[in-house]
Amino acid sequence: MAKIHDVVFDCAHPASLARFWAAALDDHQVAPYDDAELARLRGKGIDDPEDDPTVVVEAGPGVRPRLFFQSVPEPKTVKNRVHLDLTCTDLDAEVERLVALGASVVARYDGWVTLTDPEGNEFCVQRT
Repeated sequence: MAKIHDVVFDCAHPASLARFWAAALDDHQVAPYDDAELARLRGKGIDDPEDDPTVVVEAGPGVRPRLFFQSVPEPKTVKNRVHLDLTCTDLDAEVERLVALGASVVARYDGWVTLTDPEGNEFCVQRT
């Protein structure tokens, strides 16, 4: 039986988009870079984690699904077919916070707001 391992985002700059989502989501963080991971990157000719072509955001070790950000050459061109729905207690305050992090409001509805992250991926925020 299959289980969800990661939710994958194709993007232009994984490190910055991962930081956005880590800040947007409660209890999530960019996975830390230990010595082994830094050595793996150096072996690929990458000296700065900011240039890492694959970055993980997680709630904690072993907690699934994680958010996985991978660099792709092509830009986003159409509406997402799948998106994340977030919940919050104060919708207006949460939308304001997400916009301050780099999100953009697409549309407001009765009880939820559709936004895009800094690379144009749609997501929704609704009241709990």
